[in-house]
Amino acid sequence: MKMKKNVLIVMSVLALSISQGNAQNPKAGSIIDAMQQKYKTMKSFAATFSYGLEGSKQALQGSITVKGQKYRLKLAGQELFNNGKEIATFIKETNEVNISDYEPSENDLNPAKIYSFDKKNYKYTFVQEVKEGAATYEIIELAPEKKGQVSKVKIKLNKADKSVKSWTITDKNGKRQVFNIIKFTPNANVDDKFFAFDKSKYPGVEVNDLR
Repeated sequence: MKMKKNVLIVMSVLALSISQGNAQNPKAGSIIDAMQQKYKTMKSFAATFSYGLEGSKQALQGSITVKGQKYRLKLAGQELFNNGKEIATFIKETNEVNISDYEPSENDLNPAKIYSFDKKNYKYTFVQEVKEGAATYEIIELAPEKKGQVSKVKIKLNKADKSVKSWTITDKNGKRQVFNIIKFTPNANVDDKFFAFDKSKYPGVEVNDLR
């Protein structure tokens, strides 16, 4: 009986060790490093993407332009301007803009940050390799170390050049939102002014300064 207990203890320890090892998979880590290095070498980039709930036939379209820490993100009915110091969220339906100090959060992984998140804040695993037509894709999964709105994120990358093809964000309630890259433009020619909200271009806009 004692030997059986010892065997069970050893098996439990081994299982725990294996699961912990998979949670910080070296292969997934090297894929993340290669992907982020690819995008860091670009002075800027722009992308259009589709997004929607997994399984839904309705997909919306958005766009993102990134330059260093600055980004401009356009989603259905909203446009976010981040000049690196403050963030302005313009709401088209009500013609108002909310301005607040920019306080980056590691757990939201919006389309601007999917390329530059700090992997130290996540557990990451290599899921699988899939072939679609002539291309081969690697899929990795991230789980935030801190609990928040995001439960996990799956990223699909082109194995050959480590470009991001798509990603799926699962929230804490199990709802999955899928983002697919439609067009990607590296080193987009964009001025810093592009990332600042210009009130003069939005006649009658109501400004809510939350700083």
